[in-house]
Amino acid sequence: MHSILKITKLQKKFLLHNQNGAVLDVLRGISLEVGEREIVALCGPSGIGKSSLLKALYGTYRVNGGTIEYWLDDQWLDLTRATAREILNLRKMMIGYVSQFLRVIPRVPTLDIVAEPAIELGESEEAARQRAADLLDKLRIPEELFSLSPLTFSGGEQQRVNIARALSAPRKLTLFDEPTASLDPVNRRTVLEMIAHLRESGNAIVGIFHDARDREILGAREIDLSIQDELSHA
Repeated sequence: MHSILKITKLQKKFLLHNQNGAVLDVLRGISLEVGEREIVALCGPSGIGKSSLLKALYGTYRVNGGTIEYWLDDQWLDLTRATAREILNLRKMMIGYVSQFLRVIPRVPTLDIVAEPAIELGESEEAARQRAADLLDKLRIPEELFSLSPLTFSGGEQQRVNIARALSAPRKLTLFDEPTASLDPVNRRTVLEMIAHLRESGNAIVGIFHDARDREILGAREIDLSIQDELSHA
């Protein structure tokens, strides 16, 4: 199994200005590799740094030390030293990210939001919109809502739109931040099946899945961030 992501001695600190400049060590020298067709679940108590690690892997957070290397175009690219242009290209070609919250432009129809990533990669508008409709249907978003902005939807519906958008044009690695947190049992199972299918199609996943049953269903390799000293020597 070829690695597509290598994390080496990664460090992230936060300076707490409202607490007399206290420094919070969130990531303390983590080393980790992720291979093709692998699901890695980040575990540990709240506040241990799971979401911070995902944001670092997407380039949203700058880190204080270490490297994040992606296998792109037959060579390793270190995200921590990449230019803004290289980061944007890496996101376009390789990394997908599903946050806990849907962030979209107001008044844009749901179908357009879901189809957009595939169109940006060169797929025809007709094919992209058809795939978007199929994904929304599978995730039980009623067709009468396709023309409405998802910002008017419930939390669970917004989360499903978020997932549909990511799956409309899958990347080699998708980051999931609690994708089933606000879902009912039926939709939860559907989303887990879709994530498993994503892996079967050749993609890798790194995510936060708080429910141990979800991790078991996905066959995920668990990484406990509460034992970071051990991970730093992995």
